[in-house]
Amino acid sequence: MKSLLSIFVLCCLSIFANYSFADPAPATATMNAIADVAAVTPVPNKGDTTWVMISTVLVILMVIPGLALFYGGMVRSKNMLSILMQTFVIFSLIAVLWAIYGYSIAFTEGNAFFGGFSKLFLKGITPDSMAATFSKGVYIPEYAYVAFQLTFATITPALIIGAFAERVKFSAVLLFTVLWFTFSYLPIAHMVWYWAGPDAYTDAIAGDKALATAGFLFQKGALDFAGGSVVHINAGVAGLVGCLLIGKRIGYGKEFLTPHSVTMTMIGASLLWVGWFGFNVGSNLEANGLATLVFVNTLLAAAAATLSWTLAEWIIRGKPSMLGAASGAVAGLVAITPACGWAGPMGSILLGLASGSACFWSVTILKAKLKYDDSLDAFGVHGVGGILGALGTAVVANPALGGTGVWNYVTNGVDPYNFLGQLASQSWGVVITIIWSGAVSFIAYKLVDILIGLRVTEEDERLGLDTTEHGETAYNL
Repeated sequence: MKSLLSIFVLCCLSIFANYSFADPAPATATMNAIADVAAVTPVPNKGDTTWVMISTVLVILMVIPGLALFYGGMVRSKNMLSILMQTFVIFSLIAVLWAIYGYSIAFTEGNAFFGGFSKLFLKGITPDSMAATFSKGVYIPEYAYVAFQLTFATITPALIIGAFAERVKFSAVLLFTVLWFTFSYLPIAHMVWYWAGPDAYTDAIAGDKALATAGFLFQKGALDFAGGSVVHINAGVAGLVGCLLIGKRIGYGKEFLTPHSVTMTMIGASLLWVGWFGFNVGSNLEANGLATLVFVNTLLAAAAATLSWTLAEWIIRGKPSMLGAASGAVAGLVAITPACGWAGPMGSILLGLASGSACFWSVTILKAKLKYDDSLDAFGVHGVGGILGALGTAVVANPALGGTGVWNYVTNGVDPYNFLGQLASQSWGVVITIIWSGAVSFIAYKLVDILIGLRVTEEDERLGLDTTEHGETAYNL
């Protein structure tokens, strides 16, 4: 029995590639390598598998049509289709790139910053391949995990376009997306979420060896359950760099560039809220008690942020707006994303209240003072909300404040909580993501500008991108 266990542990160490304590980015393992120990071959739970597949569909709903309508309603009618087209094609483009090389670079062992090429074109993955979850000995089919993480990869670059909406060439958007996905999203995902998997942590020595193969930010102890750094800070910073380099829209600060359909934006925000349960709860990869906690946390944080934004706007501007309420809900969803697996319900409400008011401040006062044109507040909501959520995770994860604490896979129990130590770990995640995404984004924008140009002509911008870039209009009046 000991020999069988030793073989199993060695196999886990050599071929598993799963997620971090922060996000259930799981181990991947082709079970053919341990066919000779079939007696211990795990069998995926059908309930867990079903939940991950449903969650994948929910995250697709977040992107198309959720994000597309949320952003589309906020632009002028002459640019509605351009936003829909950019979102739809970015989703399709990244889906294909994920299968070709993205999954391999993000979720196979390489070094602390990049994965390897062993699963290019999804090589070696079969219906019998498995991916580990948060729990030792619990697995789902690897294809389910590939598809689930694909949706995270697709929504992240789609978030960026909100920062420079209404003024960038469609071809430039696509080329930038390829470069940024390859050199920013994939390495950040690997740094935060790649680890050797729970079954590798059999004792302290094995745990140290396994930790040495993990991503850089995982080794630093950064917690990110569902993408606060990987998705929201990463995209928000890229959006900020983009709107600064590309410049303001014609008429910005001189004309009223009002949303053409707040109704569309409300529909999009509602779809985002519904889809976010797949985003956050699905990241648990198991249909268990922790998943129900994540569900409640996601619901409460969004509701609290809606109220917080609405109240702040009511006090400062005199009237609460539907656009503000919708933006507040998204801000709360962003902030709870990294913390949703560690916070308690009251901590989630606290984080939601903080994010609603903080993001309202960022898209009104901060943006006005710094005079940058973040068209649809990609940085103001996703960047600021992501930073607040990532740092706030250190607060709400504290068991003394109702959090779950951090699980130790060697001792199979919760470690004594070190708030300052965890805050330092979260700060590592925030700072590295800002620097990495900022640098990659700057280089990618400059390269695209040199090769094909970023911005449309002044005439095309005035006419609208629907007709000049796509030859059609959103509405036939």
